[in-house]
Formats: sequence, structure tokens, C-alpha cells
Amino acid sequence: MIPVRAYAVQDARSPLAPFQFERREPGPRDVQLEILFCGVCHTDLHMIRNDWGFSPYPLVPGHEIVGRVVRVGSEVKKLQVGDLAGVGTMVDSCRTCRNCQDGLEQYCRVSNVMTYGGREKDGRTVTQGGYSEAIVVDEHFALKVPSNLDPAAVAPLLCAGITTYSPLRHWEVGPGQRVGVVGLGGLGHLGVKFARALGAHVVAFTHSERKTQDALRLGAHEVVVSTRPEEMAAQADRMDFILDTVSADHDVNAYLELLKRDGHLVLVGFPAKPLRVSAMPLLSRRASFSGSGAGGLPETQEMLDFCGEHGIVSDIERIRIQDVNTALERLEKGDVKYRFVIDLQSLR
Repeated sequence: MIPVRAYAVQDARSPLAPFQFERREPGPRDVQLEILFCGVCHTDLHMIRNDWGFSPYPLVPGHEIVGRVVRVGSEVKKLQVGDLAGVGTMVDSCRTCRNCQDGLEQYCRVSNVMTYGGREKDGRTVTQGGYSEAIVVDEHFALKVPSNLDPAAVAPLLCAGITTYSPLRHWEVGPGQRVGVVGLGGLGHLGVKFARALGAHVVAFTHSERKTQDALRLGAHEVVVSTRPEEMAAQADRMDFILDTVSADHDVNAYLELLKRDGHLVLVGFPAKPLRVSAMPLLSRRASFSGSGAGGLPETQEMLDFCGEHGIVSDIERIRIQDVNTALERLEKGDVKYRFVIDLQSLR
């Protein structure tokens, strides 16, 4: 076994603190990464506090991991020692169900193993995440990171990036379309960058006028302040696609009214309470309201390659692991532009 230093929580009320645990030795198909950077996702905050009721403790969060390959198993073909690699929201799945066979491992209903807070195939070992100095993972769940990108700013792409890229690709967003992005946070700022790079006309929707200039800098062609009824009304029946990244309670019907006939509104945020959806804006324009979760391994690699070609990374604030509790407090208040990333060198 490999001793690993990390930061963990011991229960739902404790702060993150130094912790040590063991990773398995790499098997024939495993790679071992020295973790360089790990993004701080809002999911981490939910899991730390057991908001969803299934967090196992002690818990090492983190599923936006970029590291350097330091060991490879005898059967590994995709990566070699010295490569930059990434690990996202999952580290295993059944590999045999229809979803896995289609490269949609995120929808595996048999044994989708989360990067942290899940259970290994043995049913006993709890998976631990990237707020740590090393990880061992099957090569299938490790991704190649483009060498031309800042590895720290790549880390959030492993969750926030693929979560926004996947629906844009699935619904074939591209030139000639008007695309709305609701919310300009950790997810939304990447949604704007991706939609622009895919050739769409991008309209950013934000409740804060203060974010107007930032939205334009990120690539939006237009910015709508959603608290101004006249600005919302001006977009009615104009949007082909809307990417809703908001995790707080909000009125989705106001955005459904903005869709053209046959338009799509796709939710990638994770509101804690059920949303109220009116039938009228759906029926009156043959519109759809859908959801999308992360992405499979082939699509995540496609996304990373796309980012390498277009120079897309997350806007980040780099922090030391010792400052992670303060970062989580700021994240809860929305005080970050737009993603915290932990430099794991600070752990060593």
C-alpha cells in the first residue's frame, strides 16, 4: 500500500484538516499520479456537509484532478511516466452495461464509482479524492491533458468543463444559433467560452449588472440582466438553446419563455429543491426542458482536446491546501472568479 498525505473531514461539522491514508499499489492496468492541482467544486461543499445524506467519513474531497504520471502498470498503453493526466468525477464503472459500452459511463446504473465518497469494486474500500498528494486509477479513467495549457487552470475542466461541454455537443450547438447561458459562476463562465468557441451567438444571463463586462470578456456577444423585465422580454422567442447552470432556486419558466419553437433548455445546475415547471411555455413552442450530468470518458477527452485547440481553460484563483477552509467559506458566498484550485505542492 502507498501512504498518502491529504486533507479530510471527520464529520459533517468538522473543518478539513491534515489526514493520512493508503492507496492501493498500481495493478497491471493502473496508473499512479502525483497530484499537482485539484479544483474546488461546489459538490465538495455538499459532500463535506453531507447535504445529500450519503457522505462517508473520514472524507477526502476533490474530483478535478491534474497530476503527473509517476508509475504505470505492465498492461497500460494510453499513458507513460512523465505524462500529464487528469481524473474527473468517477474512477470506475461496470464497463459492460449499455451506457458504459456507449462511452457514457456517467450514466452507469450498475456500479458508477465516484472519485471520492464512493466504494471500490470490493464494496468496502471508500474512494478518496484529490485533496491529496497521489491517486491510483485504472488507465481507462485517466485522461490526457494537452501540454499547451496551464495545468492548474485545466483542473476544473474535469468537472465544470465537461458538465457544460457535454450538453452543448449533445444538442449540436454551433454556428447560426442563439445560445443563452444562465449564471456566470464556475460552470457558467466555461459555458460561455465553449458556446463561443463552437460558433454560436452567446447571450449571458446574470442577475448582477456588475458581471456585464466580465461576461463580455469571457466571450458573450450580449449580456442580459435577468432582474430587468424589459431586457428579458426583449429576448422572448429568440433562443435556440439555453444552458442553465444555476444551482439555487430560480424561475426556469422565465427562461422557457425565451425559447424559439423546438428550442431546448438544459439544466446542469443542481438546485436543492424541486423546480416548478409550467406546461404552457413547453406546449406553446414544442420546447424541451432537459438535464445533463457530466460526461463520459470519450467525450471528456474530446473536450480536453478541444480546449487544447482553442486555448480554453478555467479562470482560477490558486490557493494552498492550508487555506481550503477559507476558500470553501468564500465559495458558499459566491466570492470567487471563477474556480478555486489547490496547489498540492503546498501539502508536501
